[in-house]
Formats: sequence, C-alpha cells, structure tokens
Amino acid sequence: MSEAIDGVNEVLATINGVLWHPVVLWVLLLTGLVFTVWGKGLQLQILVQGARALFRGRRKEEAEPGAISHFQALSAALSATVGLGNIGGVALAIGLGGPGAVFWMWMVGLLGMALKAVEVTLTMIYRNTDDPKNPHGGPMWVARRGFAELGPGWARTGRRIGGFFCVTLLVSTFTGGNFFQAWNVGTATQQATGIPSVVSGAVLAVLVGLVILGGIERIGAVAGRLVPFMCGAYVLAGLFVLFRRYEAIPEVLGWIWQGAFSPLEARGAFLGGTAGFAFATGLQRAFFSNEAGQGSSPIAHSAAQTDEPAREGLVAGLEPLIDTLLICTLTALVILLSGTWDRPADLTFAEAPRVVPTAEGGWTLEGGRLPDRSDRSWRTGDQVEVRLAAEEPGATGSPWHRLQGRVEVRSGEPRIAWGILQIEARPSLPGDGFFLSAAGAAYTARAFDRVQPGLGTWLVTVATWLFALSTLISWSYYGEQGVVYLLGEGWVRVYRLCFCLGIFVACTGVVRTDTELNHLTLLGTGLMLWANVPLTLLFARRAFREFDAFARRSRSEAAVPRPEGPGAPSTVSRR
Repeated sequence: MSEAIDGVNEVLATINGVLWHPVVLWVLLLTGLVFTVWGKGLQLQILVQGARALFRGRRKEEAEPGAISHFQALSAALSATVGLGNIGGVALAIGLGGPGAVFWMWMVGLLGMALKAVEVTLTMIYRNTDDPKNPHGGPMWVARRGFAELGPGWARTGRRIGGFFCVTLLVSTFTGGNFFQAWNVGTATQQATGIPSVVSGAVLAVLVGLVILGGIERIGAVAGRLVPFMCGAYVLAGLFVLFRRYEAIPEVLGWIWQGAFSPLEARGAFLGGTAGFAFATGLQRAFFSNEAGQGSSPIAHSAAQTDEPAREGLVAGLEPLIDTLLICTLTALVILLSGTWDRPADLTFAEAPRVVPTAEGGWTLEGGRLPDRSDRSWRTGDQVEVRLAAEEPGATGSPWHRLQGRVEVRSGEPRIAWGILQIEARPSLPGDGFFLSAAGAAYTARAFDRVQPGLGTWLVTVATWLFALSTLISWSYYGEQGVVYLLGEGWVRVYRLCFCLGIFVACTGVVRTDTELNHLTLLGTGLMLWANVPLTLLFARRAFREFDAFARRSRSEAAVPRPEGPGAPSTVSRR
C-alpha cells in the first residue's frame, strides 16, 4: 500500500511540475496586472463600490433573479476561501518556502482582487436564470453562452469547454475542497485531544451532510452567520500575538523582503531555499487560498439576487482583500513572530539513529531511541522528522532534506518507522536533535502556543473545525453545480453522498504527510486555473464594458436629487 501511494505521489509531482511551471505563475500575475491597468485601478473601485453595495441597505425587488443577498453570496464564497488555506496553507508556504513566500502571497492578494472581480462579473452576465429563484452560473456557463454569441458554429465548442471546466472543478472539489479540509481537522484534533482522526472525519461528514441537504439557501444562511464570527475571533487572536511581539515586527518584515528576492540559509526547522522557490510556494498557496482565477467563487456569487453584474463583481473583489491581505497575513506574522519556522530541535535522541541504504535504492534511518516527553507520553501515530544534509540539493534548492518518521508504541516502548529519502549520494545526520512534526493547521497551532501556551491548541482546533466546515459546505455546492451541468439534477444525491464519504476517507490515514497533501491540493487548483484563466481573458472585454456601463449609471444616479418628504416616491435602481 505504501509503495502504491509513493507511486501516486510521484505522478502527481510530475503533473504539478507542468501545471505550476514558473511561466504559468508569471502569466497569472500578469493577468491580474493587465486587469488592474485595464480597469484603471480596479482595486480602488472595488474598495468603494464593492463595500458600498455590501453594507448599504437596498430594497430587494422580487423581479430580480437570485436566491441570496450580496452579503450571503460574499459569505458563501468567503466560507470556501477563508478556510484551512488561511491556517494550514500559510503554514505550508512558510514551512517550505520561508518568509519570502509571504511577499508573493501579498502580490496575489492585490492583483487577485481585479482578477476575481472580472471573472465574477462574467459569470453574472452569462448565468442561467431559467429558474429565477435557483440560478446556475460559473465558468461553464460563461463558456457555453459566451461561445454561442460568437456564432452557431461555436456553440458545441462552448459546451465542451464548459464540460472540461466542470471536470477540473470536481477534481478540485475532492482534493482541496474536501481532502485538505478533512485531513487538517483530523490531524489537528488528534494532536490536541488524542481523539482518533477517523472519529473526527465521521462527525464532520455528518455535520456537512446536514447542511448541504438544504441547498444554496441553507448554505448561504449558515455561512452568513458562521463566517463573520470565525473571522472575527481568529483576527482578535492574531492581533493579540502581534501585540505581545510587536517589537519584532520590523525584523520579520525584513525577513519577508529579503526572502522574496534572495536565498535564505537553513536555520533550525527551516531547510533554507532559493528566492525562486519562495516565489513559487507563495503564489501556489495564495492562489489556493483566495481562489482568484480558479473559477469557484463565481459559482456562489451567481446565486446572488441582483440584475447588476458589475456590482456583484466588485463585491466579489473584496474576497482576496479579506482572505489574503488580512487573514493570511495575520497567520504568517504569528508563525514568524513566534519563531516556529526557524526553531531549534524540539528534542534530543536518547540514542541517535544511523543512516542506512534501502532495497529501493534510497536512504533511511535505523534505530534511534526516543527520549521521554515532558508534555505527554508518546502515542502511536505521532510524527517526527530530522534534517539530513547531502550534496544533492532538495526541492527548495538547499542541500538540506527533510525525513519524516511515524511513532509506533509497542509494549509501552515508542519506536520510529522512518520514511525513505530518494537521492543517490549518502546523506549525513548532523547532531542528534529532531523535531516534532506539525503540518498545516497543527503548525499554526504550535505558533500560537509558543506565544501563549494553550492558546493555539484550543483556538486553532476550534477554528479548524469552523473553517473546515464552512469551506466544505461551500465546495460541496461548487461540485454540485458541476454535476448538474454534466449529468443533470438527478445525480445530485449520489454526488452529495460521495462528497461526505470523501470527508471520512481523508481522515483514515490515506494521506500521510503535508507533502502528499500539497500534491493533491496543487493538482485541483492548477487544473482549474488552466481551464478558467484563458476563458476569462477571452471574454474580459465583455466584463470591462459592463464595468464602464455600471460606472455611468452610478454617476447618473448620484446626479439625480433624491425625492424628499413623506409622500415622495422612492427610486429603486438596478441592484
């Protein structure tokens, strides 16, 4: 079984090497930059008009198609983006790419605002409102209806491209929208409480099932209550850490700037790496977190009750601001200020292990007696890791490699089953220290605990459950819309059952490490970006015509004096 999983990971790594080639990353950044210039600083319009539409009261008109409000649509989309990508994804980015990854996350957040506004506006233009109370939208409908406008001969091409997007949507649904969330919940809960991961998976699957059976209206209602609460609590905890370590903030900002443009040497738990690796890691995790260009958020916004496509697009542009520039930044600063990323070895071996060759041609460790832990006793399933030095550079571009091991407790004696490092030359094990593995959300929890003992264990465990629950219910709806487009409404119940089953499977141990998890999430996100970004570029002119028309209508409305007096008629503009 282990060899089969290793084989799958090798295949995924090869595919992701193509999907996330540096050229692709530059194309994504340039797309956001082009939209920013084309929209004459679209981000400013998003901040003004988007926020105004979100918070200013407007009378709902029954004639306007849609099922949920602007706020509920934004909450439903944010419940998918503001999730474990903000807790676990940022931890992965810093753990692998170092502080420099944070700078490139900021760039994605800023340029992603324009990209998100354009793709959502296109979805609102082309959404299917045959059933006004249950509209369907997303890039698949942009492809289907947009190509049909080009002429009769293009209609079939549009339908096929829409179908291809739905396939990539379902892959991303079951990887980043399902497995990533459930695995983090199971892992964080087991490390905090000792409750087996599989139990958390079963409970989470039931909770998600109870919500998604109610459709988009129930999802919007739950998200509208859950998202503000969980974001507020997490932000307050992050600000508390910043207040406790405020004197180190200038130094941390220096690390972020330096790591973005020059290599960082290995230090403690950080393997070191090139600026190029920090660039790639930061962009990958930020695009996974805020979903700009991915085509998922437009599916949630397509259910908003409005007949003004541009206004909904501007509301959607607020998502990367909240997700990446606020919450991801707080997580990153907590990790960096706490010293978790470059901490020294957590423990020292009672007896250091030996580097030995394996039958498969790689290298592993043999022996290694574990010391007693001061916080608790060892449990079967605990993860540990060491740093090995070799002439052959690792994935980060540095000569250091990470080797992970799994603790097994037999007859009260903890032993380690080490993994395999696939390199040619024999590595060395400097020193006799090792680290307690913490991946994803558990890594962030450790960062909070280093500042205030106990804070991370409970805050991040609770936040992990809330963030994962909100993301799972929104992504279940995204995948459901893909199933409706491909197979029809009759397959929705089967899909929902499979989605809940996937939550349980993710917590059974089929995903073992953060590296394997990274392969899965990058696959789904990368496929969707490849399908949606070319489509958005092709029809972007249509969106910017809508932005211009909306701006003219807004100026006209502002120029007309509002009627006054108790008997004056009210003017209801397009929402």
